[in-house]
Order: sequence, then structure tokens, then C-alpha cells
Amino acid sequence: MALSRRLQIASVLKVSNRYLATTTPSSNPPPQSPPSSKPTTPPPQATSPPSQAATPAAKPKKTKFGPLKDEDRIFTNLYGRRDWHLKGAIALGDWYKTKEIVLKGSNWIIDEMKKSGLRGRGGAGFPSGLKWSFMNKPSDGRPKYLVINADEGEPGTCKDREIMRHDPHKLLEGCLIAGKAMGARAAYIYIRGEFYNEGSNVQVAIQEAYKAGLIGKNACGTGYDFDIYMHRGAGAYICGEETALIESLEGKQGKPRLKPPFPADIGLFGCPTTVTNVETVAVAPTICRRGGEWFASFGRERNHGTKLFCISGHVNKPVTVEEEMSIPLRELIERHAGGVVGGWDNLLAIIPGGSSVPLLPKHICDDVMMDFDALVAVQSGLGTAAVIVMNKSTDVIKAIARLSLFYKHESCGQCTPCREGTGWLAKMMYRFVDGNARPEEIDMIWELSKQIEGHTICALGDAAAWPVQGLIRHFRPEMERRMKEYQENTPSKKAVSRQPAH
Repeated sequence: MALSRRLQIASVLKVSNRYLATTTPSSNPPPQSPPSSKPTTPPPQATSPPSQAATPAAKPKKTKFGPLKDEDRIFTNLYGRRDWHLKGAIALGDWYKTKEIVLKGSNWIIDEMKKSGLRGRGGAGFPSGLKWSFMNKPSDGRPKYLVINADEGEPGTCKDREIMRHDPHKLLEGCLIAGKAMGARAAYIYIRGEFYNEGSNVQVAIQEAYKAGLIGKNACGTGYDFDIYMHRGAGAYICGEETALIESLEGKQGKPRLKPPFPADIGLFGCPTTVTNVETVAVAPTICRRGGEWFASFGRERNHGTKLFCISGHVNKPVTVEEEMSIPLRELIERHAGGVVGGWDNLLAIIPGGSSVPLLPKHICDDVMMDFDALVAVQSGLGTAAVIVMNKSTDVIKAIARLSLFYKHESCGQCTPCREGTGWLAKMMYRFVDGNARPEEIDMIWELSKQIEGHTICALGDAAAWPVQGLIRHFRPEMERRMKEYQENTPSKKAVSRQPAH
């Protein structure tokens, strides 16, 4: 699931060579003259132009984000404390006025999604309303398909599985509404094969929805025919990339396709297709019921809505929690995860958006906000909002080396820079763990990462390069110190290549 979003952010997030400046317009209103105590009318020459007098005062911008109130939570059964079957889902508000929403038509649904400011929750952050509108064009005779990317393989990410395990009907209702917006004939939920319980719950929910007439022929009594199918993958990380996922659905090897053509033109079975994330689709029914303006009231400009954050690593209470976008990272961890093990001052670094985004040292984590633009400004990314916390007991070089080995293992081998480069990254990083290298090799591995980044069909190469670049950017002195110690302790030995342990 995580790879499909990096194709869009790769052109925006050039984490290795620049900071993206953000400007905040002043929230102070222009000074106004005090009201006159005399009721007399001023002379004509002193009268202000009507256009200036009629200008309304600017609405003050929101500056405080989070905590989210319980009544504003979309995923009300995230922890499985209530019944997830159809009866329990209806009691929690799912499938409420779904017929009315569908009958309002595709244009109304897409307009509400655009008003909400919802951006893709799989990590790319592409505006969902705009993406859905690409499918809303005159038919050329081919059926249209909606594909749900439930192949949650990004290390540290554990949000979509909670939706499928405990709120499957919210996903199915979202599929129906999104399918109507796109004019789709059917939806395919591509779920990771290891998610056995989640897949079972989704299949049971599909059967319940068919039996109740909520999907299938004449779905919800609207005259709209819409089928939902579930397909189990085999656990390949590369199948999280949208075109590799489509290839796998068609029974082929999960290898990314060249673009163009894009899936909206030639996708599943050669037909127009939109591939979207589980969370993105699951929030659509609530947005349509409560209105796009309600959803847009959360978060900063261009970063609206609520979001599921997965917090793991060195925290006292690892958790997946729904919070408002733009909440400060420190508040998110201390309020919902019980704080860093050993206290905030014991923090070393945080990976804010899943294993593929660059890590951030403590001094940045102190005040950074959790949204797309704020994290791009500090040369990282929101990604899947999987917050991986590392305190000072962590060997940060070894942690990044382990991620390099993961990407080497998951490369499909189709592109030479990725196939060869990820192996080189892993070999060099495991030598860096011991310090068995020369300081000039740090510049060599940086250049290697730049030769991988942006030179592959999909973004797995970028995902392999960015963690290494983040390590060098923020922890180069630690890497050099370890090399110096190694040379001092083994002065008569030459640098020896070390293979990563499998």
C-alpha cells in the first residue's frame, strides 16, 4: 500500500538537497480607527469608498490542533470493543442514509470530497476528490473498477488492518459511495495474505451486505448495481504499488508497469481503474453525512481532516489512534502512547511516516506538526503516519541497516538501479554498523542513494534511499566516530566487507 503514494511525493519531497520553505501569512487583522464619539456625518470628501467599508474582517486562523473530541471520531470501533457485524455497525451509524447519498449522484459526492480537502491516506497525499473525478467521464463501453489497496506492508504501519478487523462495514459502505462517484461496476479489495483474521471479517461483512441488499444488484434500492470482491495477496511489499497490485490481481507477477498509461485510462483488465487506500475510502461515508466543511474544519490549510496514527517503538503504550491532522508530534506521543520510554529527554530520533521516510532527530521532533506540509518542510514526510520512536538505547545505524536489508529483499528486480543498488546499500550499511569503513565512504553511499532515487519505474528505490539519506543528514558525526573507534581498536587490519545477516 505504501509504494503507490510515493510516485506522487517523489517529485515534491526531494529530501536530500533542499528545505521547502513554508510561509504563514499574518493572522493579525489590519488596524482599525477607533469609533467616533460624535454622531455627526463626516464631510463627503472624508467618506471611505464603499468597497473598503464593505470588506468583512478576516476570519482568524486556527492555531491549536488536537486533541480530537470523541464525537468527532470517525472510527468508533477501532479497538474492537463493540460488535463489528452488520447489526452492530448499523447501531454505530454505518449504512445510515446511504441510499440518499448514492441517489444524489456522482457530482455531488465528488464535490463534497473536494470541499473536505481529503488527501490520500496511503501516503501520497493526492487530493481524493480530484483523483476520483478522473474516472467521472463519459463511458467508452469499458467497465470501470475501484481497487482498494489493503496490502499494508510498510514496516511500522498498522492502521488499515484495524479498520478491516473491527470496522469492515465502514469500508464496504465507502466502496459503494466511491464506486458511485466514479461510475464503477465493481470493487476489488486486495488484502495482504497474512491478514487472515482481517480477511475473514471482511468476507463475512461482504456476505452480510449482500444478504441485506446493501450491495450487489440494485444496491440499497438505488437502481445502482455494484459488486465487491476480496482478493488475497501473497505478502509481497512491491504489490503495494498500484500497478504491481493490478498485475497481481490479473494473475501475473507483481511488477510495476511503466506510466503512462495511467490506471485511470488503462488499469485492471485494461479498463479505467482507480486504486485507493482503505482509510481514504472508509472516511467517505462520514464526510458525505456530516458534510465536507465539517471534515475541513480539522487541521491546517491543505492538511485537513482526521487521521489514524500508528505509534510504535520505544513508547510506554504502543497504539493506533485517530487524531486531528497537524497535531504536534510530541503531544501525540505523550497524550496517546504514554510518552517515550525513559522520558522525552531520552529520545534519539523518530521515523514519522513509516520506514520509507527519513528519520528526524529530537530537536526537530520537539515542535514539528504531524501533517504533509510540516514534515516535508523538515525534509521528511507524513507517509502512512506510522510513528516509529527510537530512544537513546537504539543503535540508529543498525536500525537503518536493517531497513536497507528489508528493501533489498523486497525489490522485484525489474530495474537495475534498484536491483543492484539496494544490495550495495545493505552491504555498506552493515559495514558501517561496525565502523568497518572510511569516512569518505559516507559520501560514496550518499552518491549511491542519489543514483537509485528517481531512476526506477516505481518508488521502491526512493524508499530504500531516503532512510540512508536521513541517517547521513542527521547522524554523520556518529558514523564517523564509530569508524574512528574501529580504526583505533584494529589498527593493523584493513577494512573487510561484511555481508548482512539473514
